[in-house]
Amino acid sequence: MSVADSTETDWVSRFADEVIAEAERRAPGEPIVCASGLSPSGPIHLGNLREVMTPHLVADEIRRRGHACVHLLSWDDYDRFRRVPAGVDPSWAEHVGKPLSSVPAPPGSDHASWADHFKAPMIEALEELGVDYRGISQTEQYTSGAYREQILTALRERAGIDAVLARYRTKQGEERPGAAYFPYRPYCEMCERDLTTVTAYDDDTTELAYTCACGFGETVRLAEHDRGKLVWKVDWPMRWAYEGVVFEPSGVDHHSPGSAWVVGGEIVGPVFGGERPIGPMYAFVGITGMAKMSSSKGDVPTPADALRIMEAPVLRWLYARRKPSQSFKVAFDQEIQRLYDEWDALGRKVAEDAAQPAELAAHARAVRTSRGPLPATPRPVPYRTLASIADVTTGDTGQIGRILGDLDGVAALDEVRPRLDRAQAWIDTHVPAEQRTRVRESPDEELLGSLGEDPRESLRMLTEGLDEHWSLEGLTTLVYGVPKLRAGLAADAKPTPEVKAAQREFFALLYRLLVGRETGPRLPTLLLAVGADRVRKLVGA
Repeated sequence: MSVADSTETDWVSRFADEVIAEAERRAPGEPIVCASGLSPSGPIHLGNLREVMTPHLVADEIRRRGHACVHLLSWDDYDRFRRVPAGVDPSWAEHVGKPLSSVPAPPGSDHASWADHFKAPMIEALEELGVDYRGISQTEQYTSGAYREQILTALRERAGIDAVLARYRTKQGEERPGAAYFPYRPYCEMCERDLTTVTAYDDDTTELAYTCACGFGETVRLAEHDRGKLVWKVDWPMRWAYEGVVFEPSGVDHHSPGSAWVVGGEIVGPVFGGERPIGPMYAFVGITGMAKMSSSKGDVPTPADALRIMEAPVLRWLYARRKPSQSFKVAFDQEIQRLYDEWDALGRKVAEDAAQPAELAAHARAVRTSRGPLPATPRPVPYRTLASIADVTTGDTGQIGRILGDLDGVAALDEVRPRLDRAQAWIDTHVPAEQRTRVRESPDEELLGSLGEDPRESLRMLTEGLDEHWSLEGLTTLVYGVPKLRAGLAADAKPTPEVKAAQREFFALLYRLLVGRETGPRLPTLLLAVGADRVRKLVGA
């Protein structure tokens, strides 16, 4: 079944239907324009990624249907530098008010500017995720004069713009000072900052006078001046009209009264002759165990961080399977193992033609784009198994190869990559040292000497069965079966409450003998990792 056949409850297809119809109404026969915007003011985090993934998925569906469609990604690198984040030299405060593209990169960076430093990892992540877009630098647009006519139009229509803004200021109990309103802010020719105030403007000559907090002031001809930008609530609708944007999502923070989305919708037609895009309001994306993300706080997980511990199709799937209005969390803790279990289960359902239409569509959008499939792991051994092996072996590739050969007949580690590398990275960077597994070097003689006849017999039965059961499935049967056999039940019998209690005791004993604590990786995986001879040595056989 193809994606096109799976549209019954698929949010992407529904939006694609709406966008195609709307584009045909607005500009028949023209390429359909979807848009996103990102500010490289700091780390571009996984919440910001939804701003890109939502139109990407819709644009990709439109392309699958044979329509010309472009996904514009505006880099808001001409925005002002607002504050110096924690951990950066306080001397960077001298750059507050400059365009992000004019601020030096953080100390130690090899990038040309602050904006480039934070754009670079996002660009790499989008490439890995298969996101096809056309990037637009707002610095280049403004300084090249691309928006010059639009800026002059906004200045001519400033009274009407101010009237729209005034309605919302009144609603919010705010009053603007009596000075004349100008929807344009120059960057100072002397200090490069936007600490400027427009003092006069002449519509006929386009002469604009401004003063700056640094003490500088000048008069420029706006018809020739390219060092400034429209204020955000005017800039955004200007771009909608200039680019002919049909679809653009926006965060919940853009939908309150007086927000840029609301105000822009009232400005775009009367001032710029355009229409506000259609597009959903998207909910926040969180991280397991963390509060709402904020770039201004600096320490936020980015798409690049996520792609170090999970494959691109899995990260795409998280954004494809939830409607934009639904919030979700990206797992960086133990939940990532459950996430991968879900992903693998879905893959099996798809292979067996048992997936529901929406599940099938989300899976298809995760594993391929209109350009083709994304890289996949040839033999998807469970993530939790790979993580356990990486943990126990401390990343020793020789040991990992031995275990995977015993476990699943894996002949070469490339068969389980890139998933193995992602699991290794998760173990190395997100599992605290106290939770890492360290196999004992020598037997715990004191513990072994304290054991009674029953636990000794259980250990004897385990070691005698190792060779016969040396596979993941076989060892699972063995470790669960020993307590059943000791209770007089068959190895495949349903356990009684008493047997379940005995199993827990037996498992805890094995963990203590093998790794010196009462919990650890799944025992079958741990036994495979340790090796039969070493298991026999550590359990006193």
